[in-house]
Amino acid sequence: MIKADLKEFLDEKVVQYNNPRFIESDPIQIPHLFSKKEDIEIAGFLTATIAWGNRKMIIKNSIKLMELLDNSPYDFILNHHEKDLKRFDTFVHRTFNSVDTIQFVKSLKQLYIHHKGLEQSLAIKDNTTNYRTAISNFKELFFKIPHQQRTQKHISDPLKGSAAKRINMFLRWMVRNDNCGVDFGIWKTHNPAHISCPIDVHSGNVARKLGLLKRKQNDWKAVSELDHNLRILDKNDPSKYDFALFGLGVFEKF
Repeated sequence: MIKADLKEFLDEKVVQYNNPRFIESDPIQIPHLFSKKEDIEIAGFLTATIAWGNRKMIIKNSIKLMELLDNSPYDFILNHHEKDLKRFDTFVHRTFNSVDTIQFVKSLKQLYIHHKGLEQSLAIKDNTTNYRTAISNFKELFFKIPHQQRTQKHISDPLKGSAAKRINMFLRWMVRNDNCGVDFGIWKTHNPAHISCPIDVHSGNVARKLGLLKRKQNDWKAVSELDHNLRILDKNDPSKYDFALFGLGVFEKF
């Protein structure tokens, strides 16, 4: 397709999938259970963290995790005592186990007490136009307190080449305001123009078929290449095309 035709096609797919019906089958439904900003972002972050594998299982385990947080994640994170962490002993999602869950609860507490929370901790602070260094700096900050080495694998580092799919998805949820009731747009200090489209198997394959991506690996170089091409199509809201690429791949088997 030539660029104009491709943009028209993808814009139509964005409209098709970027609407409240999308929520029904997507992990984004978990933060939509809440109305308080901090509850939304904590629920979104934890859900995005375990968002790999079967989508129904992701949703099921995310709901279980919210229940373990008394369905009040911010209050639990801020005010829990050591004895309250015992409840997570049986929680597991694939390789994310109770050790990781407890560490995430503790690390989130120190982010909110000492670093003004998730929004400030993930902010771009080096005048770049993507989250590559911001995500890497966030990971370093997140694991400043004592932790087991195994838990570090659950936050990706773009400076080490990772596509950081789950954090990019979480950033889309928090930063992008779609006026459709799907993405939240509650992080007003961030710029939607800087978000990268999350790359997974589905969106990556569709992007390659459409000529938006040539790189074969789903790594940060692929993210940068896709960034460049999607920003040509819409420089202010490039990550909206995640709905198109993902929808074409998952729902239409494009």
